[in-house]
Amino acid sequence: MYLDKEKKVEIFSQYGQGATDTGSAEAQIALFTYRIKHLTEHLKKNHKDHVTARSLTMMVGRRRKLLKYLYNIDINRYRAIVKALGLRK
Repeated sequence: MYLDKEKKVEIFSQYGQGATDTGSAEAQIALFTYRIKHLTEHLKKNHKDHVTARSLTMMVGRRRKLLKYLYNIDINRYRAIVKALGLRK
């Protein structure tokens, strides 16, 4: 499996407030970004997988909502996570 417990803990500890912080916006955005990158690579090989394409679209929308929330709450945290993840926004 591409996303096991150790990988999640690594993502949460790197971008969240700690290894057990799963609820902060930064941790969720980082997890969505990791999953989006994986699904994008999957769709490059399997372009007829429409269910995964729809899941990818919904996941991008969820990440966009979290980024918008973070932008409205604290612009400095928003800029830091965008820079750390290398997002285009």
